[in-house]
Amino acid sequence: MEIRPARPEDYDSVVAVVDDWWGRPIAGVLPRLFFDHFHRTSLIATMDGTLAGFLVGILSPSEPAEAYIHFVGVAPAARGTGLGRVLYERFFDLARADGRTRIGAITSPVNAGSIAFHQRMGFAVRGPVEAYDGPGKDMMVFSRPLSR
Repeated sequence: MEIRPARPEDYDSVVAVVDDWWGRPIAGVLPRLFFDHFHRTSLIATMDGTLAGFLVGILSPSEPAEAYIHFVGVAPAARGTGLGRVLYERFFDLARADGRTRIGAITSPVNAGSIAFHQRMGFAVRGPVEAYDGPGKDMMVFSRPLSR
């Protein structure tokens, strides 16, 4: 397994698989701008040269103590291997190195797998937060302190 910083050109290979990985249309919440502007804080995992996972992370430009995980995906064949945990831990290291002390993320209230994963990773869970992303778009909100 190789994990490296993302590059703008990784967008095409990621967006080509996310709908299949999720089993539903999801690519619309992952526009190219994340790979163009946040590739330095995002990660790509490959196994034998094939995309195995990715994490899109942001060091908040407005909240200097906070970092945010926008999107994470693990190939179905790589699930259960600990890759998701490794991607999160690598992002935690990046955030710590930049002086960040909190990590945030969100997910849909129906995404039980994501909620359970974040709880196992030590995130506090709040929600569903009504209208978090606008009318009718309730979300679960995750927060986790980063220890030094």
